[in-house]
Order: sequence, then C-alpha cells, then structure tokens
Amino acid sequence: MFKTISPKEVSSAINEGSRLKVIDVREPQEFLLARVNIAEPFPMSSIAEWLPLLDPSEPVVVMCHHGVRSAYVCNILLANGFEDVSNMTGGIDLWSVEVDQAVPRY
Repeated sequence: MFKTISPKEVSSAINEGSRLKVIDVREPQEFLLARVNIAEPFPMSSIAEWLPLLDPSEPVVVMCHHGVRSAYVCNILLANGFEDVSNMTGGIDLWSVEVDQAVPRY
C-alpha cells in the first residue's frame, strides 16, 4: 500500500533538504498549464518508457491534477518493486491552494 502525503508536507520535506523525487504524471499539455518546480514530468500515458529510468529504492512522491491518476501510478510502482511510494493528496490543485497560489488552477 502506498502512503499519502499532503502538498504542505511535500513542500516542508523539500525545504528541509529531503531527497524526495517528485514526479508529475499529468500529460504534457497539463504540465504547460500549471506546474510545480520540484516536480519532473513523467506522463502516465508513457509509463512504459519512463518506469525503467527510475530507481526503485529512491523515495518517490507521485502527483497529478487531483490525486486519482497518481494513486493509480503509485500502485503500478509498488507492483514493480518500488519501496517508498507516496501519493500527493489533492494534486497540483491543492498545491495551488495550500502551498503556492501563483500556480494556476484549472
């Protein structure tokens, strides 16, 4: 089972020097609309291409628009041997509300 983490917790962890890898599984057109600077784009539609590029022993936080697609990807990561996987609840939408209001909501 994956863990859940709030946008505020992700922001705090990064600010405290945590080495979390934050991946954004939204599609490229969504990433262009709004993004979080610490997140790397890994579109869910291309998971077969990027999954082998990730280190299964590295902590990963997965985010999307609201948290549904990221939960799906979390389960795929766990099924592929990833050990420390967290879903960012509320996605970029909640990030925009709780952490950085400069990030556009859509």
